[in-house]
Amino acid sequence: MATQNWIARSVSRFRPDSKAVPEADASAEKSSKLRAAKSPDADGTQPKTAVQRRSTRERLEATLRRKEEALSPRVLRQTLQQLQAIVDPRVSEVEGGRRAQALANWYATATLEQQRDCWLLMSEQFMANRELARIEQAKYAAAVGTPDEAAAEVLLRKATVSPRRRLLQRFSVFSEGVRFLVDMRAQMLPHLKSDKRLQALDVEMEYMFSTWFDIGFLELRRISWDSPASMIEKLIQYEAVHDIKSWADLKNRLDSDRRCYGFFHPRLPDEPLIFVEVALLDEIAQSIAPLLDEFADMADLKKATTAVFYSISNTQAGLRGVSFGDSLIKNVVETLKTEFPQLKTFATLSPIPGFRAWLSKNAAAMLTRLDEKRLQELGRAVGFEPPAAGHFLQAVDTAQHLDVKSPVRQMLLHCAAHYLGHGLADGVPIDAVARFHLGNGARIERLNWAGDVSTKGFKQSYGMMVNYLYDLKKLDKHRLMLAQGKIPLSSDVEKLI
Repeated sequence: MATQNWIARSVSRFRPDSKAVPEADASAEKSSKLRAAKSPDADGTQPKTAVQRRSTRERLEATLRRKEEALSPRVLRQTLQQLQAIVDPRVSEVEGGRRAQALANWYATATLEQQRDCWLLMSEQFMANRELARIEQAKYAAAVGTPDEAAAEVLLRKATVSPRRRLLQRFSVFSEGVRFLVDMRAQMLPHLKSDKRLQALDVEMEYMFSTWFDIGFLELRRISWDSPASMIEKLIQYEAVHDIKSWADLKNRLDSDRRCYGFFHPRLPDEPLIFVEVALLDEIAQSIAPLLDEFADMADLKKATTAVFYSISNTQAGLRGVSFGDSLIKNVVETLKTEFPQLKTFATLSPIPGFRAWLSKNAAAMLTRLDEKRLQELGRAVGFEPPAAGHFLQAVDTAQHLDVKSPVRQMLLHCAAHYLGHGLADGVPIDAVARFHLGNGARIERLNWAGDVSTKGFKQSYGMMVNYLYDLKKLDKHRLMLAQGKIPLSSDVEKLI
C-alpha cells in the first residue's frame, strides 16, 4: 500500500465525524456499484442492490467491516493468526491440538455467519505454495524418463499438499476433534452451491475423512434391544428410509428374527456411521408392510433362507462422499452366514425415490415407445384417444386401485422398469438407491406393485418397490456390466421393459 494511502486511511479513523471508507475499500465499493449498474435483472430493470462479496484477502487488508460481513477485519486477522498458530511447525502435535481445541471452543459460541468466516479463512488462506509447486513441477518434467523421476514425483506431491491438510490433522488431535470436524462439514455443505470459495475446504475434508474412516478402522457391531438406550435412540433419530413411529415399532425391528448392524469408528464410539436393518425370512419380501407390522408373528429362524435388507441409513451428513455401504453389506453377509449357515439368498426391499419426479418429465417420451395396439388400449383405459402425458399421469394418481390387467398399471410398471433398467447419466444410474446397490454389484431382481402404500411411498414411486439381489458369485460380473453401461437385470424385469 502506498504511503499516502496508508496515512489517509489511518488518519480517517481518528476523525469523529468521518464516514469515509479507506481508499482501497472505497475503490472496491465503487467498482462493485459500477458492476451492479451495468448488470440489469432478467426483466431488463436495474437491480436495487448487488452485494459484491470481498475475498478474505481483501478483508484482511481492510480497516472497516461491511454490513454483510460477520467478523471485522481486525477480528478476522486475529482468527487467522489463531488458525496459523495451530499449524506452527515449531509446536508439538499436543500443543497444536490444544490450540485447535481453543479455537473449537470459540467456534461453538459463534454465530453461523462468524463460523462461515472461519470456513472461508480455512479455505482461502491455507493453500499450497504456488511458486514452490511450479518449481517442483518443472523439476519433475525434467526428470521424467530418468532415474530421478520417482524422487521428483515425491517432491512434487509434497509441494502440492496444502497447509489446510495439516490444519485438519491438528484438529483431530484433541478428543472431540473428529466429531467437531464432521459436524463442521455438515454445517458447511448446504452453503457450497452459493459460495464456491468453500469448495477447497470441502474437498480437503472429504479426502481426509476418506482416510480416517477407511474400512480398516471401522468396527461392525450388532445393535439389539439390549444395547444402551442412547444407542437405540440414535436409530430413531437417523432412520432415513422408514420412519420409526414408536418404541414398539423399534422393538419389532430389533426382535429375535431381525438383525441390525452398524459401523462404528473409535473416535465416535457411540455413534453408528451407517446402519442396516435385516429381516430373516423364507423368501424375498414383496411389501414393507408385513416387515413393519408390530403384531405380526415372528419368523421361524430354522426355516429362514433369505436375508432381506430393508433399510440402510447413513447417519453423518458431514461424511458425504465417504462410502461405507459396500463394506457394510459384505461384512453383514459374512456375519449372517456364520450365524445362519442355511441362508442362501441376500436381497433388498428398496424404495425407488426418484421415479415419480422422473416420470412427470418423461411420460410423453415413454408414450412414444408404445405400439399402436397398446397405445389404443391405454387410451381407452384413461378415456382419451390418443392419450397424452397429462391423461396418463392423471390416471396413475390412483395407481393403488388399478387392476392387475389394467393397461395403466402395465404401463406404469413398464416405465418403472425402464427408469431402473435404462436410466443412466454419465454412466451411473440416475436413481440414488439404484446407484448404491448396483454399484455394489447387485442386480435388479423384481418390481413390487404396492410394495409401500404409505404416503411417502406413493409420493416417491406410486407405491412400488424393488428388490436388488446380491448374488455373491456374480458381484464382480455385475460391476463390470455397469462399468460398460449395462444395468444387470433379471429376466422378469427385462420382460417389463
